[in-house]
Amino acid sequence: QVQLVESGGGLVQAGGSLRLSCGVSGRTFSMYEMGWFRQAPGKERQLVAAISWSGGSTHYADSVKGRFTISKDHAKNTVYLQMNSLKPEDTAVYYCAAYSTPSRGYDNWGQGTQVTVSS
Repeated sequence: QVQLVESGGGLVQAGGSLRLSCGVSGRTFSMYEMGWFRQAPGKERQLVAAISWSGGSTHYADSVKGRFTISKDHAKNTVYLQMNSLKPEDTAVYYCAAYSTPSRGYDNWGQGTQVTVSS
């Protein structure tokens, strides 16, 4: 019932920046939180950043604090992840996900967008 589409990934040199976008469509009245996850080959998918649907609170993984910023444009139904000072270890497929109150979990996922950081 909720569709998520990520964009903005690509190849960037270490120290550079990228901004990921997640367009949200469909039913949003039960939305509680939006999150960005990433998964590198052979590793588990991990939460990078999250923001409440209202935009009032945020959470970041320790590895990206001070470098990444999550934000939401309510009018556009779009969630952003601004990534600065990128490091090679940030290389992964990044996924946008939605946490709904009825399911009490992240049950809607985008298709993912590749971020590659070269040294």
